[in-house]
Amino acid sequence: MELAVDGHARPATGGRFIRVVDRVTEGVLIVALIGELALISLEIFARIFMDQSFLWTEEIARLSLSILAFVGGALAYRRGYHTMVAIFLNMFPPRLRAACVATSNMLVLAFALCLFGFAVSVLRSEWGRHTLTLDMPFGAFVIPLVVSLPLFAIYAVERLRPSSREALVAASCVVGIVALLATALRLKYLPWVGSEHAMYICLGTLFVTVFLGLPIAFALVIASSSFFWVTGSMPLVAIPQKMVADIGSFILLAIPFFIFAGLIMERGGLSLRLIEFGQAIIGHVRGGLHQVTIVSMYLVSGLSGSDSADVAAVGTVIRNMPESKQYTKEDGAAVLAASAVMGSTVPPSIAMLLLGSITQISIASLFIGGFLPAAAMAVCLMILVYAKARRANLPRAPRASIWKMLAAAQGAVLPLTMPLILFGGILTGTATPTEVSAFAVLYGIVISMFVYRFLDFRGLIRAAIDSALLTGLILFILACASTFSWALTVGYLPQRLVGIVQSIGGDSSTVFLIGSILLLIVTGSLLEGLPALNILAPMLVPMAPQFGLSQLHYGMVLLISMGVGVFMPPTGVGFYIACSVMRTDIEPAARAMIPYFIFIVIGLLIVAFVPWLTVSLPIAFGFRG
Repeated sequence: MELAVDGHARPATGGRFIRVVDRVTEGVLIVALIGELALISLEIFARIFMDQSFLWTEEIARLSLSILAFVGGALAYRRGYHTMVAIFLNMFPPRLRAACVATSNMLVLAFALCLFGFAVSVLRSEWGRHTLTLDMPFGAFVIPLVVSLPLFAIYAVERLRPSSREALVAASCVVGIVALLATALRLKYLPWVGSEHAMYICLGTLFVTVFLGLPIAFALVIASSSFFWVTGSMPLVAIPQKMVADIGSFILLAIPFFIFAGLIMERGGLSLRLIEFGQAIIGHVRGGLHQVTIVSMYLVSGLSGSDSADVAAVGTVIRNMPESKQYTKEDGAAVLAASAVMGSTVPPSIAMLLLGSITQISIASLFIGGFLPAAAMAVCLMILVYAKARRANLPRAPRASIWKMLAAAQGAVLPLTMPLILFGGILTGTATPTEVSAFAVLYGIVISMFVYRFLDFRGLIRAAIDSALLTGLILFILACASTFSWALTVGYLPQRLVGIVQSIGGDSSTVFLIGSILLLIVTGSLLEGLPALNILAPMLVPMAPQFGLSQLHYGMVLLISMGVGVFMPPTGVGFYIACSVMRTDIEPAARAMIPYFIFIVIGLLIVAFVPWLTVSLPIAFGFRG
């Protein structure tokens, strides 16, 4: 992901036609996001004040999600939002690197052109079926995918235009060889290509394409396509069908709303007041600025479900504080990345919403169960920061006066009220996660625009566009990851994992936990967090009771392990974002990260082997541990 220093992707350039396409696409996304927000708000109003419920809103919500996922995913590709692993690509000489970039974009072009025909077939087959409430053709949910594929193709061609002739020839040869090899394998089904060997081809395709710089979403769907193509176990037309079906969950609608709410609050001054509150209460402790970073990340994570957004919100403020001159930028980036790991377990977390939607774990129990594990991680980091500051004999900042602390607390009241209301709504069952996420957006708009007056209408529209792009990135990755997870299931990988674990440690829960942690850290660093969770959680979470583990506790371990992978140098995407925000180079920041990474892992192991931290609060509130 090509990020500017403020944590946002750099704006793309292009000709007049491309700019017109961009504007039209942005308009469609804004209508989908704002329109759905209005409908959910109307639903809440009708249920509370009129004791009525509109069943048709769920069908409109599914259409909105499809638009945001596929059309938003295409525009996110255009803007450079799609995550990729660049560390290996950056090691190549310039000519080879240019050829790999051209090959990556040409693969996206080939993906769009090939999938378009299958998507049109799904559209035709689904058009005759209708929904129960609005009598809307099911094919309507497929239209955004059909529309997005030409957009992907247009944007891929636009990205190929600056490539040299040498790079284009090399990319064409690679894609041509891959096509010939795929055709040969399908026309003459080799005897050794059984399910097991096809799985090797699938995994090999994934890792080769990821290491060569192909965005992760496309690598996932191309890898899963290779499995079904070689084995013939499923027709390829089932891939677009699976992609559309798996982003139709009503609970996933909370993702764009929480992202939107987080951007509004961060750009509307709410996160700044939380950081000032953290500075007032803990800035005088040894390692004060780093301690403030950790506490602020904990507090700000309660406003936004996105770890990357939290990093941008806190980092841009911390790096400009006067005290920052006493600390190195590399150490600041390391602390920022390390403290972002706990954000996955602080509600409202997008990772928690995803885990609850793909497993049987209740989202309410995940939300309440995440506070203590996140606090344990924070304490581990704060102990390290204190020890390092004391060893380096860093000067302490003066303790804030009682009046300054009261003023900071007063400024933090409104930002802190929002997560308390949301949390209470979900815990008491009076509102669904989708409804409270819509309320979060409205709350943020009122506070940012009319109370603090930190955000104007133009800024609100910009936040809507950016949230639509981030939503498109996340949902498109999840749609592609669902096809890969499906391929792994058809290839009996879960059963093989169980066999491997049992052969190593029998029924040992310790072996299972350690193996799961290592697996999620590695895959989280290579595939970005949410795809790794989407692929592995449905396979691993049902296995937990076999080893005497609570699914809630085990799910929390997976969430933190995923976060560790995302912010682990040198491959974690989140680590690159932290370095970009703090304006420092990767190599020195990676060296500074080593002690923090060790303490993060210590905190993770504490959570893994002290289940009480996860299950005590849910049990106290009447949920199953």
